Amino acid sequence: MIPRAPPEARWVPSRGPRELRAAQLERILAPVRPGCRVVDARPLSEGRRNTNFDVHLDGGEHLVVRVCEHDRSLCAKELYLLDHVRGRVPVPDVIHAEPDGFEDLPPVFVMRLVEGMTLRDLKRSGNRAALADAVRSVGETLAEIGRTTFPAPGWLGPRLAVGAPLADGPDPTPRFVEACLESPRLGARVAAELRDQARALVWAEADRLAALDRQSSLVHGDINRRNLLVRPIRGRWAVCAVLDWEFAVSGSPLVDVANFLRYERRRSPRFEPHFSAGYLEAGGELPEDWQRLARVVDLTASCESLTREELPPDVVSELVELVRATVEDRDPEL
Repeated sequence: MIPRAPPEARWVPSRGPRELRAAQLERILAPVRPGCRVVDARPLSEGRRNTNFDVHLDGGEHLVVRVCEHDRSLCAKELYLLDHVRGRVPVPDVIHAEPDGFEDLPPVFVMRLVEGMTLRDLKRSGNRAALADAVRSVGETLAEIGRTTFPAPGWLGPRLAVGAPLADGPDPTPRFVEACLESPRLGARVAAELRDQARALVWAEADRLAALDRQSSLVHGDINRRNLLVRPIRGRWAVCAVLDWEFAVSGSPLVDVANFLRYERRRSPRFEPHFSAGYLEAGGELPEDWQRLARVVDLTASCESLTREELPPDVVSELVELVRATVEDRDPEL
């Protein structure tokens, strides 16, 4: 196993969407909506690891029931984080939780439905002015997330206790990438020449990466267009909810920046300069040549993903292209 995160954080193949009967949903909701009747319940498409249901009650109320499909410690961690950042970062309101689950269900919690659309859907709408506003707001939001700090870098557990560092010893990022590059699964997917180029790049940036590895800010860990809800607020499009906090860590804020800008093209930018303008004006800090360094940081995510089992061929091709574009210092052809 690549020693990047505890076992509960490891990716597992999708088992398909869970189905819940109305009676099960009414039992989950009974402590906060006694006697309610579920009129309709539809899975929300944005959840990949967990299952989220938009539940329509007979009184007209819509609630979201989130079923935590894997490790229950991640549910406890996400609940604590939502409470910790609420008021500073836009997140859904949790109105009930069953962190131990039921005999027939894993941990669940109930949230108020946030009115908005994903940033991905806003981008697909073609409204460039709205997208520019929303992306600027994402920059502001990430700057606020990064203001929370911890005593040391590492994986965050329940109650935000900092666990073991993501890699022990000096030069953790280059050594982690080395470990990924030596994985038989990655080796079967990535040509030897490209592996050598990735290894050379990450060690060439070792000094700058070491400075980032010493940082200990709150990092969401999965900032992408699906996990950001936006809507018009006070005359401009803005982030109204940041979803899915289960992979949060203590580390460098540049990890979230890199994740968000993973598919950005410098020749035909979609999110820049709006993102960085919002990020800097809200107090975030970006190092010199930050876009290049962010791509090197994100190399860790691509390499780790290429060590996983049961990746679909199109995902493998996309990840390999991201690695190749990084080492060749060009835009990804995706």
